[in-house]
Amino acid sequence: MDIKRGGSQPSGRGPAEWFTGTVRVDPLFQAPDPARVAGASVTFEPGARTAWHTHPLG
Repeated sequence: MDIKRGGSQPSGRGPAEWFTGTVRVDPLFQAPDPARVAGASVTFEPGARTAWHTHPLG
C-alpha cells in the first residue's frame, strides 16, 4: 500500500453518478494490483449531497 502526503495528488470533482452539487475528491491511498483498495477524503460544498450508489466490492 502506498500512502501519499495530503495535497500531493491532484484533487478531482466527484462524479455526477455518485453526487449532486459540487464535491471535491482528494485521493489518500491506493494499493497496488491485484488489490482493489483505495481511500479518499471527500469535501462537500454547501448543498452538495451523496447520491444513492453502491460499492460492489464492499
